[in-house]
Amino acid sequence: MQLSNKTLIGLLFIAAIILFVPFLGNVHLFDWDEINFAESSREMIATGDYTRVYIDFQPFWEKPPLFFWLQSLSMKIFGVNEFAARFPNAICGIATLIVLFLCGKKLFGKKFGLLWALAYAGSLFPNMYFKSGIIDPWFNLFIFLSLYFFILYHWKRNGFDQVNLNRSLTAYALLSGLFMGLAILTKGQVALMIFLLVMGVYLVMNRFRFYFGGKHVLLFLLAMVLVTFIWYGYETIKNGPWFINEFLKYQYRLFTTHDAGQKGFFGYHFVVILIGCFPASVFAIRSFFKTKTSTLFEQDFKKWMLILFWVVLILFSIVQSRIIHYSSLAWFPITFLAAYTFYKWERNETAYKKWLLPLTAIIGGIIALLLIAAPIIGMNLDKIEPYVKDKFARANMEASVNWTFLDGLPGVFFILMLILGLTWLKKKEYAKTRIALFGGTAIAVFFAMALIVPKVERYSQGAAVDFFEERIGEDCYVHVLGYKSYAQLFYTRTTKHENNNAYDQEWLLHGPIDKPVYFVTKINKIQNYKDIAGLQELYRKNGFVFLKREIP
Repeated sequence: MQLSNKTLIGLLFIAAIILFVPFLGNVHLFDWDEINFAESSREMIATGDYTRVYIDFQPFWEKPPLFFWLQSLSMKIFGVNEFAARFPNAICGIATLIVLFLCGKKLFGKKFGLLWALAYAGSLFPNMYFKSGIIDPWFNLFIFLSLYFFILYHWKRNGFDQVNLNRSLTAYALLSGLFMGLAILTKGQVALMIFLLVMGVYLVMNRFRFYFGGKHVLLFLLAMVLVTFIWYGYETIKNGPWFINEFLKYQYRLFTTHDAGQKGFFGYHFVVILIGCFPASVFAIRSFFKTKTSTLFEQDFKKWMLILFWVVLILFSIVQSRIIHYSSLAWFPITFLAAYTFYKWERNETAYKKWLLPLTAIIGGIIALLLIAAPIIGMNLDKIEPYVKDKFARANMEASVNWTFLDGLPGVFFILMLILGLTWLKKKEYAKTRIALFGGTAIAVFFAMALIVPKVERYSQGAAVDFFEERIGEDCYVHVLGYKSYAQLFYTRTTKHENNNAYDQEWLLHGPIDKPVYFVTKINKIQNYKDIAGLQELYRKNGFVFLKREIP
C-alpha cells in the first residue's frame, strides 16, 4: 500500500523534529559565528530596533537582518538561551527535508523524494548544521528554491513538458524572485551572484539556446526588489545610505581578504565536502560521470545540479576566507547526485563501480575512528599533553571533563552500520545499503551531538564562558585581550554602555575607568599585559587568564 503525500510529509515532519530539536540547548554557543549572531538577535530585543543589526550595541553591517528576526522571535518565545538561538535552524531542517521530498517527487516520484531527503538528513554536516545557530541553512534553502523555481520556469517556457508544471510562467518567475529576495535578506547579494553564475554557465553550455521572456525577467526582479526593499529600502530612507554602503564594502572585502585563522589551501572545500558530506559525497561521485537518462528534464536537472556544485566549489575556493559553511550550498547538489546514483542503480541504468566500496570504507572508517577515539583520548589526555607544543591547547586539556566509555557508543553504532552498509553494497542490495549508511549516520550524529560535543566545548571555551556567566548583573566592564570573541557580550548579558570610552581598549587598560573592568586573555598572550599597572590576575583556568582592574 502506497502512503499518500500528506502522510509522507507528516512522517518526514515527525522524523525531522526527532532528529533536529532534542539537545539544541545542551551545549553553549560556539565562538565566533553562533555567539555573534545570537548576540545580535539579543541586542535587537534589548534595543527594540529591528531595522538595524548591532553587535556590542554598535552597528554591525556584515549581515542583513532576516535571520536575526527569526532568532529574536525564537528568543521572545523561549527566552535568551542556546535553545532559542538554534531553534530557527531546526525549523529550517524540517522545511528542507519536506522541500527535498516535494522537489524529488515532482522530478522522479515519491521514492526519489524520500531518498533525497534521507541523503540530506543522513549526511554528517548537513545534519549537524540544523542543530546550529548560524545563518547558512536558511540562506542555502532560499537560494536553492529560487534556482528550482527558475528551472521550472525554464522548462515550461522552453518545452520540457514531461513534468507536470501546473503553475503559470508568471508564478514561477515571481516565486524565483521571491526566494532570491529572501536569500539576499538573509546573507547578502552573494546569493544573486551565485544564481547569475549558475545561469551564465548553463547558457554557455547550452550555446545560448535558452530563452526567457523580458516580462518575466522584470517580474523576477520586481519580486526580488520588493522583498529586499523591506530592509535595504527602509534603512536607506530612514537613516541614509551609510549603513548599506558599509554593508556592501564588507561583502567586497569578504571576497578579497581573509580573516585571521580563516585562510586555507585552495582545495579546502573539496576536502570539506568529501568528508563532511559523507556518505552522500561518495555516492555522488558516480553521478558526476555520464549516466543513461530517459527524459530531457532528467538530463537537464542533473546538469543544473552539477553546475551549481562547481560554481559553489570554485567560487568559494577563490574567496580568501575559507570557512566550512561557505561551501554548504553544495550539499543540495551533492545529496541530489547521491540519491540519483541509488535511483539509477535500482533501475539498472547505471553500472555499479567496485571502487565505491573501498572509498566508502576508508572515509567511513576515518569518521568512525574519530568518534570512537574521542572518549579514549579524553580519558588519557594526561598522557598526550606533554607532546602538545601549543601552550594554550595544552592548558585546554586540563579542563575537568568526565568521559566514560559510553561516550564511544555513537562511534560503535556508526561502525556497525558502516559494516552492514558495506556488506549490502557489495551484494548490490541498494535499499538496505542506503538505510544502513544514511540512517546510521543520522542516528550517530544525533547521539554524538548529545554526548561528545558538550565535552569538547568544555575544553575549547568552557572556563571562559563560566567566568562570563558569573558577571551577569554585575556593574562592570568585561573585555577580552589578544583574541577575538563575542562570548563576553552574550554570556554577560551586557547592556549598552553609557560611557563611550568603554569601547576603547586603551582606556579600559590605562584610563580613569568608572567601573571595575574584568579582562580575559589566553595563557600564550598574557606576557603582553602582565606589566600593566593596576591589572590584577585573579586566576588561570584551562588556558584562560582572568584579570581585573579596579577603579583607580
